[in-house]
Amino acid sequence: MRAIQITSLDGPEAVELVDLPEPADPNLVTISVKAAGLAFPELLQTRGLYQLKPELPFVPGAEVAGVVQSAPEGSGFSAGDRVAALCLLGGFAECVQARPDLTFVLPDDVSFEQGAAFLFNYATVYFALVERGALSAGETVLVHGAAGGIGTAAIQMAKAFGAARVIGVVSTQSKGEVARAAGADEVVLADGFQKTVGRSVDIVVDPVGGDRFTDSLRTLNEHGRLLVIGFTAGSIPEVKVNRLLLNNISVVGVGWGAYAMPRPGHVAKEWAAMRPHLQSGALRPIVGATYPLDEAGGALRTLEERTVTGKVVLLP
Repeated sequence: MRAIQITSLDGPEAVELVDLPEPADPNLVTISVKAAGLAFPELLQTRGLYQLKPELPFVPGAEVAGVVQSAPEGSGFSAGDRVAALCLLGGFAECVQARPDLTFVLPDDVSFEQGAAFLFNYATVYFALVERGALSAGETVLVHGAAGGIGTAAIQMAKAFGAARVIGVVSTQSKGEVARAAGADEVVLADGFQKTVGRSVDIVVDPVGGDRFTDSLRTLNEHGRLLVIGFTAGSIPEVKVNRLLLNNISVVGVGWGAYAMPRPGHVAKEWAAMRPHLQSGALRPIVGATYPLDEAGGALRTLEERTVTGKVVLLP
């Protein structure tokens, strides 16, 4: 099979297209990959900057959608099933294997591209908003990076689970249109967003970090929560805890993978909660660009250059 390997830690330009044997563990679901999602961790892995550091060389790719080739007896899957799966590694390939408990039947009206864009981002923001952030009906949610994969998922998740008002923060007007298409009620530019929004927010979803962090604290109502998902801006911010004390606000860490992966069945519970909204169309991934497998390096560069809107997907 054809696959993309990270063979050195020299960035997106160093990934290589190689031929490898198909994986053959009889205890796992074998999937013919029709689409593979790209996320910021894969970009970090090309430079050895992500917390998961497999031994070189390795095939990256944490999430896929495709067709089951074979499955263990009793897994509930059969050859020909359309599925989305968290393979965790190995997804940038024509064939991959995944644990049965991290594999899910894809609704017929959800495309493979959308399926490959769903699990990683949407389970992360479900964990953030519902499980860690305790989103309540009628609250106001502000989303940074609102045109990206996490951002568009957070907008849709907030609306699906009861937010009355969702504000998207973006860096350009064109990205604002993407956030509006995802369902944002209002869109503001990152430059000066705090003055525009004022102190009117119950939950901030922050996958960006950097300089926006402190201004985000200033937008929170009493008992507000700032959800820390990542640091795509590059710098890790610090907080003076007197800000938290004086306004009775919280900064909440969101380490979805660290929590869910050691707990078999947890992702399945999240899938069960999200599936009705996926079927209804309330949760529907916005796929930005698609690339053939042999252009994986270029696809990863778009994440580095922050030109991405929606989710970037590889098509083996």
